[in-house]
Amino acid sequence: MSESIRSGYESELSQSVPETNRASGYSRRDLLKASAGATVLAGVTGLGGFATTAAAFDSGLIEFFETSGGNANGHPVFGGNRNQRSAAAAELRRSAANSYLQNFIAVQQTNGDEGLYSDFRASFFKTLPQNELGEVDTAAYVALLDALRSGNSLDFEAIPLDPTAQRKLANPQGAYKFELTGRDSQATWMRPAPAFASAETSAEMGEVYWKALARDIPFIDFDSSADIAAAVSDLNAFAETVGPKQGGVVTPATIFRGETPGDLVGPYISQFLWKTVPFGNGSIVQRYDTPAPGDDFMTDPAAWVAVQRGVNPSPLTKGSPRYISDARALGEFVHLDFSYQAYQSAALILLSIPNSLDISNPYNTSATQGGFTSLGGPDVLDLVAKAGNLSLTGAWYQKWLVHRRLRPEMYGGRLHFQLTGARDYGLPAEIAESEAVGRVFGQYGTYFLPMAFPEGSPTHPAYPAGHATIAGACCTVLKAMFDEQMVIPDPVQADATGANLLPWTGEDLTIGGEINKLANNIALGRDWAGVHYRSDGVDGLLVGEQQAMGMLQDYSRVYNEEFDGFTLTKFDGTVVQIVNGDVIPL
Repeated sequence: MSESIRSGYESELSQSVPETNRASGYSRRDLLKASAGATVLAGVTGLGGFATTAAAFDSGLIEFFETSGGNANGHPVFGGNRNQRSAAAAELRRSAANSYLQNFIAVQQTNGDEGLYSDFRASFFKTLPQNELGEVDTAAYVALLDALRSGNSLDFEAIPLDPTAQRKLANPQGAYKFELTGRDSQATWMRPAPAFASAETSAEMGEVYWKALARDIPFIDFDSSADIAAAVSDLNAFAETVGPKQGGVVTPATIFRGETPGDLVGPYISQFLWKTVPFGNGSIVQRYDTPAPGDDFMTDPAAWVAVQRGVNPSPLTKGSPRYISDARALGEFVHLDFSYQAYQSAALILLSIPNSLDISNPYNTSATQGGFTSLGGPDVLDLVAKAGNLSLTGAWYQKWLVHRRLRPEMYGGRLHFQLTGARDYGLPAEIAESEAVGRVFGQYGTYFLPMAFPEGSPTHPAYPAGHATIAGACCTVLKAMFDEQMVIPDPVQADATGANLLPWTGEDLTIGGEINKLANNIALGRDWAGVHYRSDGVDGLLVGEQQAMGMLQDYSRVYNEEFDGFTLTKFDGTVVQIVNGDVIPL
């Protein structure tokens, strides 16, 4: 079809869209019919000058099917012609792909640390050859950089690992993977990682040290805990206090919480990590095996450097299953969860709540139909799963090809060797003087960050957190599919031991708020184990959100139903409508 005819067709079609639909966005069904059908008649039948009104289009398409054997009984079935459907599908993909050609958020930048330090002290190189201070063999690190620059599989096979390494680098070639839906991984954007010697990273490390010390304090006891009060006081003394605040300061009600709408309402843990999960013909009670209190690792030089070189330590010993009542239990949940586990569970819980689907879902009011493969349970579960792995492509691009930020456990090693006089790494005095660091030394006789996992972090860089990007993507899908304003029935909270769930009798908890809280529980839950900084999680959520919104833009083009598209509240609090491939601020 020529551009002039296509323009004329789209112009007439836009005039035929009802005013009520134009006010709220677009009529997806009409626009899809225009895009796919016009291409079919131009490309398949060769009728480049076919009449451009919607009515003429419909009658011409019926005639096409009747004369081409679409149905021998004279009853045209529009899905019956393979050529038409194939052309429509191809045009749909082409249109979605073209929408991303100029859709860049901003130019991606780094914090400059890698070029600042010739010893690569601020970079990630776990499993590569290292000396007793955890300083990398620079030739080995350059080999890693060369492989990342070339993208050649053989170059990755030539990266030298430490002779004692039993672990491998975690899939750096995943940074090059393409997806066929949503925003491409290399079109995501996040701010540069906080610099190694910056006040922000110092404050983040102060928070991570306090989280290590507070792993065994029940969330329900935060308001009355003297240790939490000490953490509040110490964290407020940092030059760049991190995390949510009340009156400009960290409080027992805000400490260690997420930064999105709903995070400061109700218990620390989301309802979706406590409530029983309907699971086919059975159910899953959310009690999980948890290590014993005080079971921490990598607090002496030999154990610390062995783990940095990639040696596998002994596995954890765990106790009886319990509800997530403290951060040790939360940390162990995010230690062994599969990628979209928490969000699959949330979706199953939400699908069991009557009338929980988003108010724009057309099947809320249909007199004759219910949603299923489109806009129903299978669709929800499918999009949640798709979003999870899609978001990891963005995380892996940012981790390996852009930031390569060292993990908190390595920062803790740098701090230990600086404070013991072995090497000056230029770390700020305020982290060295933190009460949390002093308490760790008093308990262990070293300044290493106590880790909840015996193997420490995974063998990929810190920024962004993979768990956070998955959380950002999957929770964006959940907010698009369910009614964010609906109050969750029968809310609960775990008692101090994790043995029981108690009724929550405080303020109302909404679906949207608890989805956001779930995202932050998972994204920041890894901080409690010592494997991430706050910014890895908070900024990682936004990378996942970018890719999920791109996926929803693509999928907003595919439905036959008349509805106003997906509406959701972003993590920054803004509300958007996603319809026919467009994102419309509301």
